[in-house]
Amino acid sequence: MTDRAALLPLLGEVFRAHGYEGASLALISQATGLGKGSLYHFFPGGKKQMAEEVLAEIDGWFETHIFAPLRDTDDPRAAIAAMLAGVDDYFRSGARVCLVGVIALGHARDDFAAPVNDYFLRWQEALATALRRHGLGAAVARRRAEDAVLTIQGALVLARARNDAKVFTRALAELKVRLLA
Repeated sequence: MTDRAALLPLLGEVFRAHGYEGASLALISQATGLGKGSLYHFFPGGKKQMAEEVLAEIDGWFETHIFAPLRDTDDPRAAIAAMLAGVDDYFRSGARVCLVGVIALGHARDDFAAPVNDYFLRWQEALATALRRHGLGAAVARRRAEDAVLTIQGALVLARARNDAKVFTRALAELKVRLLA
């Protein structure tokens, strides 16, 4: 029997590849190896529940590996460097699109507005907290944190559009210099 938790990464990749709107049950069945009945057994709320749970899993990973260390680590330089390394690894050096961003840009964005907004807001707030501990004023820390998330998301899009992972790698390296300046 398939484990529900094991389905979430598979679902995430279908949503990444096709967007929420394009992720048909046929594509989901093909990716998971499960029929419609089994999918509804695991996710009685259908595709919306699948996307909600995938977003929650992503959020949990970022909370554990990115947000909490930024908020809680005594060494803000190390936390920021770890954030950038974690982001690079998570997005496979720019080869993997941000599913939260994909959903934010799609037609279903209103259905997921709260978790998407919360994800980006908590990222910015956690990074701003680390930047304040690094010695920046609150307003500058907030602006740099917002710029960092913009840079990461924009670099993901550009790297993907140009099929050039070096765009993402270069953006992260330059971002590290800007954040810690």
